[in-house]
Amino acid sequence: MTRVGIFGAAGFTGGELIRLLLNHPDAEIAFANSESNAGNPVSDVHEGLFGDTELCFTDAMPFDEVDVVFLCFGHGKSEAFLQEHAIPEHVRIIDLAQDFRLAAPGNDFVYGLPELNHDLISTSRHIANPGCFATCIQLGLLPAARMGILHGDIAVNAITGSTGAGQKPSATTHFSWRSSNMSIYKPFQHQHVPEIMQSLLQEQGSLDASIDFIPYRGDFTRGIFATEVVKTEAGIDEIEAAYKAYYADTPFTHYSAKPIDLKQVVNTNKALVHCEKHGNKLLVTSCIDNLLKGAVGQAVQNMNIMLGIDETAGLRLKPSAF
Repeated sequence: MTRVGIFGAAGFTGGELIRLLLNHPDAEIAFANSESNAGNPVSDVHEGLFGDTELCFTDAMPFDEVDVVFLCFGHGKSEAFLQEHAIPEHVRIIDLAQDFRLAAPGNDFVYGLPELNHDLISTSRHIANPGCFATCIQLGLLPAARMGILHGDIAVNAITGSTGAGQKPSATTHFSWRSSNMSIYKPFQHQHVPEIMQSLLQEQGSLDASIDFIPYRGDFTRGIFATEVVKTEAGIDEIEAAYKAYYADTPFTHYSAKPIDLKQVVNTNKALVHCEKHGNKLLVTSCIDNLLKGAVGQAVQNMNIMLGIDETAGLRLKPSAF
């Protein structure tokens, strides 16, 4: 049985991770660290877990009791944490922040997108979990990169639910502002663009394209729905064959011949991708649950791959029928 420690356990991703691990057949939670909630029951913060666990938050860091730690901190905190604390070499680390996603000298974290780096993940001890927007957009574009058809500007629009902004309330997350509303933020300069470019370059070999990404805030709680537009003379039959082949052996990412919608993936670790051709423009749509395939679901998937157990363990979640 794999023993797991969670840091930043009181946030949205921490709560979803606890929910997954409570039902994981090969893992158990050794501790859930939250300094501000130390001593309080986990279900006092994550109320949906009431009746499922008696686990309490702790401010202790018993690294000698775990095999894996998940870092569910805000961006910028993971690097500082690892500089301040000596985690034993045998403990695997999965970081959900953006601190180690970009390749750099001295960075031994593998970029944890299983559809791209499965073999590297299986032999790694440190994983940088991809961003939620980055996951959704990359899964829409990676097969096109494998085909070598990404040239020029790529137009990307994607809308995310309010949980993507984290648990701490802000002016753009509270209900009265978000409900029946929509807005853009960080146009052309979202922090996930560099990791998207890094992966597309890895797959295509060279890249003379740019990502023109416009992110939207949606008036729903969870999920990401993205569109990607690529100019290409490749035919739709060739494109569909390439997408089907790329995802033929991936347990959670699926090519759909039919148009897709967000409810198909919410509350699951699935990603769906659909392509259609309009003249010389390829329209790709992709969607995921931002907290699961876009965060802790993918993190658990990475843990499973690292440990050599069933990749789908604890992740066969079903969407709502309504």
